[in-house]
Amino acid sequence: QVQPVESGGGLVQAGGSLRLSCAASGRTFSNYVMGWFRQAPGKEREFVAGISWSGGSTYYADSVKGRFTISRDNAKNTVYLQMSSLKPEDTAVYYCAAEPGIVVFITPHRYRSWGQGTQVTVSS
Repeated sequence: QVQPVESGGGLVQAGGSLRLSCAASGRTFSNYVMGWFRQAPGKEREFVAGISWSGGSTYYADSVKGRFTISRDNAKNTVYLQMSSLKPEDTAVYYCAAEPGIVVFITPHRYRSWGQGTQVTVSS
């Protein structure tokens, strides 16, 4: 099992950018699909973006498509989420999740390894 650890959150003005990183321990990182999820206060955890083990396939929630980009560097055991044109409604705790296999799931319960989360706050 890999253990994800997120970093890169913070406070940013609307229209700004942030890049989140997720470093995952373990020797088999390239065997895992990776996902980014977020959870705002009082709301359920929701899918943001996912990436296949090779990085060749990526998936996005409609709400972030065209603004966020997910990528991974298997040599560094790291997955990234580049967020641009941020909106106040993007404010949430962002979580990185990992699951061995080839299918990129968009439902949180399909992922067994989770990071502790990093707060992203977008001010208007």
